[in-house]
Amino acid sequence: MGFGLVAAAVTLIFLYRVYREPRRLSNAVWLVVALGFAGMWLLARLRDSPVPIDLVVAVCMVLAFLLTLGLPFALIANGAVMWRREGHRLANLLSLLAGIALFALYATTVYTVGFVRTPWIIATVVSMILVAGYFAVLFTAFVLYSALYSRLGRRTRATAVIVLGSGLLGDRVPPLLAARLDKAAECHRRAVEAGADQVLVVSGGQGEDEDVSEAEAMSAYLRRADIPAEAILLEDKATTTEQNLRYSADLLAARGRHGRLLAVTNNYHVFRTAVLSRRLKLPLDVIGARTASYFMPSAFLREFVALLSEYWRTNLAACVLLGSAAPLLALLGATNG
Repeated sequence: MGFGLVAAAVTLIFLYRVYREPRRLSNAVWLVVALGFAGMWLLARLRDSPVPIDLVVAVCMVLAFLLTLGLPFALIANGAVMWRREGHRLANLLSLLAGIALFALYATTVYTVGFVRTPWIIATVVSMILVAGYFAVLFTAFVLYSALYSRLGRRTRATAVIVLGSGLLGDRVPPLLAARLDKAAECHRRAVEAGADQVLVVSGGQGEDEDVSEAEAMSAYLRRADIPAEAILLEDKATTTEQNLRYSADLLAARGRHGRLLAVTNNYHVFRTAVLSRRLKLPLDVIGARTASYFMPSAFLREFVALLSEYWRTNLAACVLLGSAAPLLALLGATNG
């Protein structure tokens, strides 16, 4: 009963926070806490069922072990695919590096448990596990809430649709960006059919390896998709997601367009864009276009790292606290001994 009451209370808090402002990063943490207490309540309820609780716990532990063991293999395999299809940039190697790091942590843990008796080394490995666990919980929270946020209801009748750039191949729009533009064109057509006076803002500057600005290439793509040129505004200076949002909002304000905005990006990028829009105090909703499945693990890792860097002070403090707990206990034990 206790776990059930706590789970219900935390779930109500989570739902209220989502209702008030779904773009809060902390909502992801509340979601995981609610799921955790719900899981403990479910296990407690199973004690009264004909299924032996020991069997349920054993099955859960085996599944968790297999998932933990298989995760680095999956990440490394995905990293190899990213290396082959998307190039050798660091951003495309995150899943490969994460898989290698997990293997290193597993190997260190097994070696320490089996062969090491030095308290300080054991304390160091425990600290590594605690910090890794912290990031694992945060990443799980981020992925789960991102999936939930992407399915929340959105206002699609907005005064403008902002399409975020994502890089070109010379002067060509790659599939990732094409998916965003197709989604934006679909939203615009529905709005026009409903009688809305809506414009499309294509946002993106010109990179060193690009022949034209992203905005120019995106505008040409939309015109070929029968979007009228007068319905397209070009923002050709932005080089980051924050600049995409801020510069596009400034451009619309200068044209006298105010009201609710809609940003279109890929589905893995939706939640971080929403978090940034809240920080910029923009009245903006975000929707996502589909992304190739092989691209998702590395993309989510990249978004996760970007969000961690936005809140680096909080995460650094948590890492210091968790990382110092085991060494402090070892020091106290050595002193008392």
